[in-house]
Amino acid sequence: MPPATSKAATTRTHILQQSAIIFNRQGFAGASIADLMKATGLKKGGIYNHFKSKDDIALAAFEQVFTQMGRQYWQALRSHRHAVDRLQAMLHAFPFREYEQSQDPLLRGGCPLLNLAVESDDTHPALRAQVAAALGEWQTLITRVVQKGIDRQEICPDTHPEKVAAVVIAALEGGVMLVKLYDDVTFLESVVEHLDIYLEGLRTAG
Repeated sequence: MPPATSKAATTRTHILQQSAIIFNRQGFAGASIADLMKATGLKKGGIYNHFKSKDDIALAAFEQVFTQMGRQYWQALRSHRHAVDRLQAMLHAFPFREYEQSQDPLLRGGCPLLNLAVESDDTHPALRAQVAAALGEWQTLITRVVQKGIDRQEICPDTHPEKVAAVVIAALEGGVMLVKLYDDVTFLESVVEHLDIYLEGLRTAG
């Protein structure tokens, strides 16, 4: 028989996984405890035995999602050495490129970063800070790859790393927004195609 701590950890993970799906589809404000109870199959007491509040669940759930996203980018980076190839690999590792067809139910709700950024405001400072931190880590990762490419003379020396990061992130998230709005994944496919060309243009000759 597994120890109680193991069972508690499994239950906590289950709550986070199911809650993340609900939050991403319905938004933090739109998701009720009743919705979380239905998704997890637990009673209110069973949920609050692991978390203090809905805010507590949301913060932990999105932290788990953002960690997963970061892991996907690092896996993509490790398979390439040249800076431009690494940037393009990261681009194609963007987990929501075809989120409507994804086998992961969380991704069918759209990009958690975009969803939370749009919804969070001054009434949810902790959630706002969390999404800002996640976006900051993503921006830092791209910036570092570009800067290292410049240092290795793989990327044109007049390239501005911070601007590259801003263009990539803004274009991808904008593409996701259009896909959600018009229910047409070709918007994001066009963005990825354009960014591929943009990043290739940063490569030095030879």
